[in-house]
Amino acid sequence: MNSTTVSAELGLRLVVPDRTTVPLLAGLSYTAEDPYAIRMAFHVGNDEPVEWIFARELLTVGIVRRVGDGDVQVWPARSDGERTLNISLTSPFGQALFEVPLAPLTEFLHRTYELVAAGRETDYMDLDEELTNMLWSS
Repeated sequence: MNSTTVSAELGLRLVVPDRTTVPLLAGLSYTAEDPYAIRMAFHVGNDEPVEWIFARELLTVGIVRRVGDGDVQVWPARSDGERTLNISLTSPFGQALFEVPLAPLTEFLHRTYELVAAGRETDYMDLDEELTNMLWSS
C-alpha cells in the first residue's frame, strides 16, 4: 500500500433466497487518483473476483439511511444483534444481497477520508486528462 491508496479485506455474507447466509471475502480498494470511487472485489469460488465500483458517498450515506437507485441500493440494518450495511446489487445476470459488518467498513471509510477529505476530491483529479479521455473515446 502506498500513501495514495487504502485497501482492506472484509468478511461479508451473501444472503440466499431462503434467508440463510454464505460467508464471502471481499477486497476493498480506494485510491486518491479516483477519489469518488471505492472498488469492491467479491471472491466467489475459484473464479476471478467479481468487481463492483461504488461511489464512496453512497456507502457513507448508506450507513445512516437507505440510499441508491437502480442497480445499487444500500441501507443500515442489524443481523444477529450486529450492526450491518446491506448492499443490494442488480445486474443482467441476477440480483445479490450482501450483509457487511459495519465496524470494519466504517474503519475503511474513515481511512479513505483521512486520505482525501470530503469535498476535496477534485483536488486529486487531473481535469484536463479526464476531459481528454472523454473526448478521445467519443
